[in-house]
Amino acid sequence: MTEITLLDGGMGQELIRRSGKPAAPLWSTQVMIDMPGLVAEVHGDYADAGATVATTNSYAIHRDRLRGGDSNHYASEGQQMPDREHQFEALHGAALAEAQSVKNRSRVAGSVGPLGASYRSDIHPGFNAAKPLYAEVAKILAPQVDLLLFETIASLDAARACLEAGRQTDRPVWLAFTVDDEDGSFLRSGEPVSEAAIIAADADAVLANCSAPEAMPAALDALSKTGRPIGAYGNAFTMITKNFLEGGTTAADLQAREDMTPQTYADHAMNWVEMGATIVGGCCETGPAHIAEIASRLRASGYAIV
Repeated sequence: MTEITLLDGGMGQELIRRSGKPAAPLWSTQVMIDMPGLVAEVHGDYADAGATVATTNSYAIHRDRLRGGDSNHYASEGQQMPDREHQFEALHGAALAEAQSVKNRSRVAGSVGPLGASYRSDIHPGFNAAKPLYAEVAKILAPQVDLLLFETIASLDAARACLEAGRQTDRPVWLAFTVDDEDGSFLRSGEPVSEAAIIAADADAVLANCSAPEAMPAALDALSKTGRPIGAYGNAFTMITKNFLEGGTTAADLQAREDMTPQTYADHAMNWVEMGATIVGGCCETGPAHIAEIASRLRASGYAIV
């Protein structure tokens, strides 16, 4: 019987829906201070849906994202962001504490999101600058998680920095790449996923994430060459276009796809499993219902969810 690891789904959009707050830069991070327990509630609902991995709500907890003023890439035009860098350690502690609520039912993956901004390889710092910043986060998370999940990696340089940073801990390192929505054989940077696979061959698992579900088969085909466990967790955004990549920085600028129902998304996920993926789940704009549908399909098809 083939064993499948079932990840959870999106956290940020789910928190916006449940909190009743408008989408805003860093809201899904600040919510842990303003509304403690809400993240744990989401973790619990994903575990109830069948997820066997809980991903910490630490994706955006980077010093550059928390830093206020014009230097923050998440500031809207003409808007000064408050400086929250002093909360760096406290926010990581809150994310870890919220995830512990499902520790008895799920493995915990320490989420490390991209520096700069999601999808934007053009504003990601160079390898020498990025590696110690990723390592700082990895070392904070490692003692309380089962694995490190570096997410939404958009370039080869970022992949190298993430992998080397993760290897400074004793936890398994999973690398998740974001790929072009129109052609999943390329990263958001325009570099081939086949080259990312060469780097990822030294990781413990390699995935494609936060991209259109339709782009995942091409990405998985390239990543399968690593010889490592492969997987995918797509988003349910409308297409992340080249124009967005030239200037967009937040999910608030993107729209949800009305056609990506739990049933439709599960169709994609089962296709990834048939291609050899042993790790599947959901990313932005997927929720507990999407994960529950995947779990149901996996069990009906004779897979063991581990």
